[in-house]
Amino acid sequence: MVCHSSLVSHLLPSSFRSSSQLSSSHGPGFAKLNRREGAGGWSPRSSDRYQWLEVDLGGRTQITAVATQGRYGSSDWLTAYLLMFSDTGHNWKQYRQEDSIGAFSGNSNADSVVQHKLQHPVIARYVRLIPLNWNPNGRIGLRLETYGCLYNSAVVSFDGHSSLFYRLSPRSRQMTRESISLKFKTLRNSGMLLHAQGQKELSLTLQLEEGKLLLLLQKGRSSSTDSRHLVSLGSLLDDQHWHHVAVEHHSSHLNLTVDKSTLWVQIPPRFTVWDHDQGNVTFSCAEPIFVAMTFTSPQSFLRLSGVRDLSSMGVSVGLQFRTWNKAGLLLTFDLPKQGGTVWLYLSKTRLHLQIHKQGRAPLELSAGSALNDGQWHSVELISRQGRLTLAVDKDEGATAHASPSFLISIGGQLFLGGCPAEGSLQECRNPFKAFLGCMRQLTVDSQLVDLIMVQQRLLGNYSHLQIDMCGIIDRCSASHCEHGGSCSQSWSTFHCSCSGTGYSGATCHSSIYEQSCEAYKHKGNTSGYYYIDVDGSGPIRPQLIYCNMTEDKTWMVIQHNNTELTRIQPPPGKSQHSAHFEYTSEEAQLAAIISQSEHCEQELTYHCRKSRLLKMPDGSLLSWWVGGPGEGQVQTYWGGAPPGSRQCACGLQENCVDPNHHCNCDADHTEWANDSGLLTHKETLPVRSLVLGDVHRPGSESAYRVGPLRCHGDKNVWNAAFFDKETSYLHFPTFHGELSADISFLFKTTSSSGVFLENLGIKDFIRIELSSSSKVLFSFDVGNGPLEVHVEAGFPLNDNRWHHIRAERNVKEASLRLDELPAATQEAPADGHIHLQLNSQLFIGGTASRQKGFQGCIRALQLNGVTLDLEQRAKITPGVQAGCPGHCSSYGSLCQNRGRCVERSNSFSCNCGPSAYTGAFCDKEVSVSFKPETSITYTFKDLMLNKSSSAVPSSIYSDMTLRAENISLSFRTSQSPALLLYVGSYYREYLALLLNKHDKLEVRYRLDSSKDAEILSSKVRNLANGQLHAVTISRLADAVSIQIDQNAREDFNLTSDVEFNAIRLLVLGRVSDSGELDPEIAQLASPGFTGCLSAILFNTISPLKAALLHSDTSPVIITGPLVQSNCGSTSANPYAAETTDHLSGQSGSVGTGQPLVNAIRSDSALIGGVIAVVIFVTVSALAIMGHFLYRRKGTCQSQEVLEFLSKSHQASLKAEAITPRHSFDTLWRTVIVPFNLRPHLRL
Repeated sequence: MVCHSSLVSHLLPSSFRSSSQLSSSHGPGFAKLNRREGAGGWSPRSSDRYQWLEVDLGGRTQITAVATQGRYGSSDWLTAYLLMFSDTGHNWKQYRQEDSIGAFSGNSNADSVVQHKLQHPVIARYVRLIPLNWNPNGRIGLRLETYGCLYNSAVVSFDGHSSLFYRLSPRSRQMTRESISLKFKTLRNSGMLLHAQGQKELSLTLQLEEGKLLLLLQKGRSSSTDSRHLVSLGSLLDDQHWHHVAVEHHSSHLNLTVDKSTLWVQIPPRFTVWDHDQGNVTFSCAEPIFVAMTFTSPQSFLRLSGVRDLSSMGVSVGLQFRTWNKAGLLLTFDLPKQGGTVWLYLSKTRLHLQIHKQGRAPLELSAGSALNDGQWHSVELISRQGRLTLAVDKDEGATAHASPSFLISIGGQLFLGGCPAEGSLQECRNPFKAFLGCMRQLTVDSQLVDLIMVQQRLLGNYSHLQIDMCGIIDRCSASHCEHGGSCSQSWSTFHCSCSGTGYSGATCHSSIYEQSCEAYKHKGNTSGYYYIDVDGSGPIRPQLIYCNMTEDKTWMVIQHNNTELTRIQPPPGKSQHSAHFEYTSEEAQLAAIISQSEHCEQELTYHCRKSRLLKMPDGSLLSWWVGGPGEGQVQTYWGGAPPGSRQCACGLQENCVDPNHHCNCDADHTEWANDSGLLTHKETLPVRSLVLGDVHRPGSESAYRVGPLRCHGDKNVWNAAFFDKETSYLHFPTFHGELSADISFLFKTTSSSGVFLENLGIKDFIRIELSSSSKVLFSFDVGNGPLEVHVEAGFPLNDNRWHHIRAERNVKEASLRLDELPAATQEAPADGHIHLQLNSQLFIGGTASRQKGFQGCIRALQLNGVTLDLEQRAKITPGVQAGCPGHCSSYGSLCQNRGRCVERSNSFSCNCGPSAYTGAFCDKEVSVSFKPETSITYTFKDLMLNKSSSAVPSSIYSDMTLRAENISLSFRTSQSPALLLYVGSYYREYLALLLNKHDKLEVRYRLDSSKDAEILSSKVRNLANGQLHAVTISRLADAVSIQIDQNAREDFNLTSDVEFNAIRLLVLGRVSDSGELDPEIAQLASPGFTGCLSAILFNTISPLKAALLHSDTSPVIITGPLVQSNCGSTSANPYAAETTDHLSGQSGSVGTGQPLVNAIRSDSALIGGVIAVVIFVTVSALAIMGHFLYRRKGTCQSQEVLEFLSKSHQASLKAEAITPRHSFDTLWRTVIVPFNLRPHLRL
């Protein structure tokens, strides 16, 4: 049935009331739509915001629309108004539209009709309109109509002790959906609404507690948490207005609805019978009348003058209040004859009384706590017969007493909520904050103050006060705090605490973590554990993931519950072995990581002896694994082979041990074999479970390993497009960010302006643009008028370097951040529109008008955590190119220590060739701990010179003749004297760097073989103190400079030759060929060097890198032990720099991006060291054995070694009478573990 009938046009004039009327012909009874009687409508005596027009519809009515019109033939009309409704003509409630907008737009002339359909119908008897604004060239004038239909329902009233019993008839069949719905209104904030008893001792209870609706599901009468399930919904439900409650029972859950909010609740088995004890009820609804008043702003106050003088008796004042604010003045009055002042106020959620009496010390009392909870609280201030009492909620525990020596009474005027504005000549001082909230039940000397008379200006005076209503709003009931942020509020706004959530911003919307290891890497971070938030502001929570940045690629490593090599021991009676893998990342995060990565892989290995892997001789399937998203799909191939092939890697490569089979293990040999490889098809990852079917036969032995999931390459980070024309753009579907919108991207350009992004609605819009060469502008409109936020960089942004923009708009504020500059913010209106409603396409790099387009590159564009694929769209769009090269201009500085930035098509890397360092950013030191016998010799060029030949022109060897050197190194030693570095030539010329016996550095140059060496001595002392020292030596011709640590540079000049001719070798440590050395240098070199050398660079040669990392391809000779270490670290603790922020608050600041390393216990470290030594010895022994076992060209296959060692162990078994199981365990420790380099084993 359509509910849209006219409700006002047929009413009698007695159904209309108003605050006042200009004349009898301007009375409220003439305020009917399209009527011309009287003066053509209603107009009040004065035009201000305290006027109102009220209509009694005669009974409870469902109201669906309201229409207004100005006064006929006049200049009087409303431009904005509030709509109020009530069941009793008191306790009015304001109608709020979507977004909690209270104001309705009115008319623009006297004759046109403006109608508003209510987004949710109202059920009420009385309607009241309060003018907000009107024609500035006229006055308030109004004709109105409301639309709807009569509303009939049965009503029952409960007195707090009564109840209603109802039993459902037995059902012949089960129903898929059952429901209970009701409407209630109450002034009490606690009480039971409904109790239903079902089968199997299951019960459901709906009850109010502190104005919130609680739903309790319980099994039996136990109060344990296992047998109870409690949820809460709604707030401020004790406002004496009707609230709708519905419980829908589905097969496995309930839908609990309170007014416009619905909560999904998981339940135990279904309820079938509902009943409760019977009692007496009244089938009507008699309502007590409580007139409340709302203090809406800091200018609100109520002044009651002419209060009866109680100087001979004392004072008694009482009231009830509710508020969200922690502080505010409740009332104040002066003592008689200007004898002092009394203040009753809230401070830090407690009630305080302060009395200042001239000539006496201030008297202070306090009572109550947490009084800003939005609940009604009663206050009584009584002073009688020398005893002063301050009571809160009539609670003895919240009552304070005092015995002042002077009489306390009201001097004549009582102020509530605040004081009039300064200069109003009122005797009122408020040193505290004004009260924002509601009051009611105001009594003076036990007499109730008639607030309706106050409203009619017949008693007292007031300002910015709403009378006969409480306008409190719970801004946290439908919380706008995201990602688990906790909501708190004041009267006018709310606040989100994001502590411990991993998110930031006014509504905890934006993640503080990066979305991939790649993103962390390109902020300059190194390998370690990081919190990864794969969808940014989306619903997936951040999780700790290991980022391996030591290789050229950046890997995300996701562990599961068993990455160790695992021996199979099938239980008796079972022919298969199955394993299930639980990953450290949640399902949604796993799927997102795999999707956004360029490549993922997972190792799958099977070691076997007489244990087939995939196929039986008849071709039937023996083993399989399950992988892929969700529950996964059965996969019948093995690592290294393509999906669906039913093969292993050796079958694909055609090198299985038996060519008749496609897996090594399917040959069913009694010797050890293995099938291993990488699973690389992302659609089948990760591995979720594994079933192995040939593990129960006598003599079968096997083991498996499923490695961690490893992914590299973030397709989002480098996804870019180049806009080469001002008229070019990309378009995408409409952006949906109604309540929260975050936009993040990088750009680079040479243009001074252009629009990055724009999306339009009918009136709403959102736009980000480069408005000038140094200014970024973020603008939008959600219905409150355009709002702008801008950041002025202070430097040019059109420098063709990447710049990062992050914009966010939510219901509280808008923010804009550029690079690492401070964010600019703009607050949203407290009670304005909050929904961003867009309907056009989203334009990137341009606008719908094709004007002010952007020229340049946009990269990594994300909206609410979702990456837009710019490259894919650019490939099919004229004027836009996919990708955008040129990253080194922005990220080249990440390459440290002379590392060179190398451009890639969609990334960059650091070439550490010219550097003495290694690592992703050439920041990882290369250090060696030297023993006295250790020597590293780097040969520059092996020249076949006749040593008796007197003079070979140096120009022939110009590439080995130096007129300049640049040397840098770090060392740590306690040895002196000591030779640190020696460079010799074919002409007995040399350069030596040494510590002398005085612990000072000497640089010795002999560039003329006919002369003695020149000694350049530094003045820096105590260099053999075991601490790390950095040395830089530079020579250009005869000018030499030396710098040690942070000391001042020391300059020297050579007096002999300036050419270092035909350099032959560079030696670190012991010099083995000392026959050509000067006697003094030979003496220094003879004991070798004991200590640490690190980051050595001779021009472009790094001898330590050549020895440690490229010894097979570099011209280096190594003698003695060579041990790589981190002795060149500036920190005594090698892990000291590896810390990161943790959700639960580990050390490190939020967003620092520093990796997290678990602490290592000393005893664990000792045990680990012993284990490492044992493994090292074992591996060394096996390596020697492997040399003798070598049977084929190339690398020895582990299968051969396993076969050999298996036979060896079988031979030893006979002698030692060891059981076969012991045989396997022994074999396992000595063969499978070492040869697969797996130090951990699950048995």
